[in-house]
Amino acid sequence: MKKEEIIAKLPYSKSFLFVDEILQIDENGVEGTFTFDENLDFYKGHFKEFPVTPGVILIEVMAQIGLVCLGIFLLDDSFSSSTSIALTSSEIEFLKPVFPNEKVIVISEKIYFRFGKLKCKVIMKNEKGENVCTGTIAGMILTPTLSKEVGLKTELK
Repeated sequence: MKKEEIIAKLPYSKSFLFVDEILQIDENGVEGTFTFDENLDFYKGHFKEFPVTPGVILIEVMAQIGLVCLGIFLLDDSFSSSTSIALTSSEIEFLKPVFPNEKVIVISEKIYFRFGKLKCKVIMKNEKGENVCTGTIAGMILTPTLSKEVGLKTELK
């Protein structure tokens, strides 16, 4: 599967799509980038005089690149519009702030992928190569076939 196809399959639209480019991807991990446009809505209030990217958004960027893109790649043709994706856990240490117009690189290394659960070690770096945040992130990626195997529904309500 091509890198552009993976991005096209992401279940997010422009206001909540935090993947600009996949630099590298294989069965063991993924590396991708995102640039935080200064016009993103959350900068208006976080913080009024000194905008900083919220930690929850940094986790979302790490999840979209490091977990969801890799999951789509690993599932390949079994990934479809009926596939459900849910973050199950994250343990992230924040080391540096990310400001408007900064570009970050997310590097994700698969720890395991079994029974529909993908767990990865993730690092986010700024353009200077400094670690912004590091940790682990995990999620469930359920296809209709896999959900029958583990006894789970794939409907999100």
